Amino acid sequence: MKDLTGFQGYGYDKGRPKVVQALWLAVQGTILQRWWCPPKIRTAILRAFGARIEENVLIRHGVTIHWPWKLHIKKNSWVGVGTWILNLEPVTIGENTCLSQDTFVCTGSHQFDHPNFEFDNGAIVIGDRCWIAARATVLRGVEIGDDSLIGAQALVAKSVPAGSKVLAPLGEVSGRSGAHSKGRIAPRPPI
Repeated sequence: MKDLTGFQGYGYDKGRPKVVQALWLAVQGTILQRWWCPPKIRTAILRAFGARIEENVLIRHGVTIHWPWKLHIKKNSWVGVGTWILNLEPVTIGENTCLSQDTFVCTGSHQFDHPNFEFDNGAIVIGDRCWIAARATVLRGVEIGDDSLIGAQALVAKSVPAGSKVLAPLGEVSGRSGAHSKGRIAPRPPI
């Protein structure tokens, strides 16, 4: 049984004073995530809060970035609609890399065996020319090598060498249902 009241967050540094954190959360929620905010304004806001964003980076609407001052996006990269970068620790995204829609990049975790469930965080590095496809998840401490493909809904929990493909399990037909199992299509029920 865990005693979450004893949690201290040892070793976790938010990186900015509380007033900056609060201002960031307000700006992100009211401007940065909105569809009407132009991508160039998004990158300017992120840079103003300490993100290192190189030239020609496209960040779409609906993106959530926990702490911009712990983010480095290299040139010519894209961050898709609805992506969530939960960067309690630094995240680096390489050149010409695409994070597709609803990607989840999470540097945070907890020590399950610790009585107070303390943090077990780790930085994430995504290499150059990678594609992290829709709804893929990249967990803490992972490094994804250059020229890698992480398929839709794949879960990456350990580092991936350059040139790799990580694909989620595909759904397979395991049999037939109802009338289809007899080789005929059932009639439509009356309305």
